[in-house]
Amino acid sequence: MTQTDQPPARTGHEVIRDYLRTLDGSPGVYRMLDAQSRVLYVGKARNLRARVSSYARPTGHTPRIARMIHETASMMFLTTSTETEALLLEQNLIKHLKPRYNVLLRDDKSFPNILVTAHDFPMIRKHRGAKREKGSYYGPFASAGAVNRTLAQLQRVFQLRNCSDAMFESRTRPCLQYQIKRCTAPCVGKIGPEEYAAQVRDARLYLSGRSTGIQEKLAAEMAAASEAMAYERAAALRDRIKALTQVQTAQGINPRTVTEADIVALHLDQGQACVQVFFIRAGQNWGNRDFYPRVGADVDAAEALEAFLGQFYDTREPPRAVILSHGIENPDLMQAALSQKLGRKVTLSVPQRGEKAELVEAARRNARESLARKMSETATQNKLLKGLAEAFDLAGPPQRIEVYDNSHIQGTNAVGAMIVAGPEGFYKAHYRKFNIKGDDLTPGDDFAMMKEVLSRRFKRLLKEDPDRTQGHWPDLLLIDGGAGQVSAVAEIMREMGVEDIPMVGIAKGVDRDHGKEEFHRIGKPPMALRHNDPVLYFIQRLRDEAHRFAIGAHRARRTRSIAATPLDEVPGVGAARKRALLAHFGSAKAVSRAGLADLKAVEGVSDALAQKVYDFFHERG
Repeated sequence: MTQTDQPPARTGHEVIRDYLRTLDGSPGVYRMLDAQSRVLYVGKARNLRARVSSYARPTGHTPRIARMIHETASMMFLTTSTETEALLLEQNLIKHLKPRYNVLLRDDKSFPNILVTAHDFPMIRKHRGAKREKGSYYGPFASAGAVNRTLAQLQRVFQLRNCSDAMFESRTRPCLQYQIKRCTAPCVGKIGPEEYAAQVRDARLYLSGRSTGIQEKLAAEMAAASEAMAYERAAALRDRIKALTQVQTAQGINPRTVTEADIVALHLDQGQACVQVFFIRAGQNWGNRDFYPRVGADVDAAEALEAFLGQFYDTREPPRAVILSHGIENPDLMQAALSQKLGRKVTLSVPQRGEKAELVEAARRNARESLARKMSETATQNKLLKGLAEAFDLAGPPQRIEVYDNSHIQGTNAVGAMIVAGPEGFYKAHYRKFNIKGDDLTPGDDFAMMKEVLSRRFKRLLKEDPDRTQGHWPDLLLIDGGAGQVSAVAEIMREMGVEDIPMVGIAKGVDRDHGKEEFHRIGKPPMALRHNDPVLYFIQRLRDEAHRFAIGAHRARRTRSIAATPLDEVPGVGAARKRALLAHFGSAKAVSRAGLADLKAVEGVSDALAQKVYDFFHERG
C-alpha cells in the first residue's frame, strides 16, 4: 500500500476508549493530540481513568468538547503524586504548549515593583522581573505608570536617591535632584548615614501601609521648626506632608478591612471574557489591570476563572487573599496550590456582602465596561484588516502584521525595531529590538540594516518554529521604506527560502507628507490609497508606532554609550577608582594621556593599578 493509499488516522471517542485499559485511578495530567500530533488540550485529573472515560462517551458533550474529541487521534499521560502537583504541571504545560481548546491567558507580562536597595545609602527605584537583587520589594503595581507616579511623589516626601550605584560613587557635587528637593544628596555628604537611614525607614513604613505615624512625626517636626522660627525647614516639611497626602489620594479607594489581596472579577459575553484584577497591598489600592483570556462560547465562569488563576499565578507571587467574583470548580485544590507556591496560607473567597463584596462589584463593573470597549475596538480592527487585505490583494485579513523600522544618527547606535499588530490591536509583548551588529556595514546604510534585522528575525523563526504552528509567523510585512528597502528584504527572504509572506514598503511620497504615501510591492507598480481612506490612517498608525519604538530603543542605546567611558573597560577599575581618576584628571581623555608617575600620584590608586591603566591606554594607542 502506497503512502497515499493509507487509511485516514482514527480519531474520536473510540480512540480515547482504547486508553482506558492501561489507566488506573492515579492523579495526573493528560494531553489530547490531533492526527499531526499537535496538542489540542491539556487537562488535570484526580482520577485519570475516570476523567478519560468521560471523553469516551459518544454523546453528552458541549459543542467545544465534542469538536475536541472528534479531532483527537492520540493521548499522552503523566501521573503525579498529588492532585495539587497535577494542577501545577497542567498550568506549566498550558503556558508552554498553548493548546487550542484550553482557556488561555495571553498576557504573561510581569508587574513592576518598587525596590529599596540593600546599600549603605539605599536607592528607591522601579523593578520588573525576577527578584534577584538584594533589597526590599513592594508591589506589585498594576502598571509602570502607577509605579512612576508613586515614585515621583515618594521622592518628594522621603527624598531618597534614584541614581545608580556607579553614578553615586562618582559624584563630586549634587545633581539636579538635590536642587529641586527630590534627594538629600548623600553622595556628597549633604546628609549623614543616620539621618538618611531614618528617611529610608520612613519610606519602608509607608510602603508597608503604616503611614499615619509618619504624618504625625512630620507634623511634629514642622511645628517644632515653626516654633524655633526655622521657617524654611517648616515650609519644606509642610511640602512633604502635602506630597504624602497626594500619594494617598492618587491611589484611589483604599479599603478599610483588606490589607493584602487581589480582587479578581470575571465578565463573559458572547464567547469572550475580561478579567479585572485589583491589587491591594499595605491597605492601599495599587492599581488595576484587565486581561482577556481566550475562551470558547460554551466555557462557563467557573472553568474560565479557575484556568485564569492557575496561569496568572504560575509566574507571579500570590497575595495572602484572593477575592473572587465567582466560585471555581476546585477551590480547595487551587488554594492548596497557591499556598504551596507562596509558602504560607492563601485564602480564596467569594464574598456576598460587606466591603469585600463592594470591591468585587467595582471590579466586575470595570470588567464589563472594558470588555464592551474591547469588543467594539475589535470589530473596528477586523474591518480595517479586511480593508487592508482588499487594498493589497491579500488572501485574507492578516492575523499578524509585523512592521519594521530602523533608527540611528549617521549610522551610530543603530537599532532595528519590530512591532506586531493584529485583530486585537498592538501586541506589545511581541515587540522586538535589534542592536545592529554588522561590523562591515557602511554607516547609515538603511538597506543593509534592514537586511540584517530581517535575516536575524527569520533565521530564529525557522529554527524555533519551522512548521509555523505556534502563531509567531507573520502573514504581512510592512517595511518603512520604498522600493529599495523592499528589494533588500525580498533578497534576504529568498536566500532563506521564505517567499510566501507578502510585504509592502511604505514611502512618504514626493512631498514626504502624511496622506501622500506610496506603497511598493515586488513585481507591481507603486500605488497609493485615497487621502481619507481609513485603511491609510491605519497604516500610518502602524508605521508611527514602529517609528516611536525604534526611536526609543535608539535613544536608550545612545544614552548608555554616552554614559560609558574607556575607564569602564580597564580591568580592576571599579566605581570608586573611576571616580578618583576622573576627579584628579578631569576627564577620561586626560587619564588616557597621563604618565605612569601621574597615575601613581592619584589617591587610592596603587602602583599595580596605575600600571594596568597606563598599559591599557598605551597598548591600545
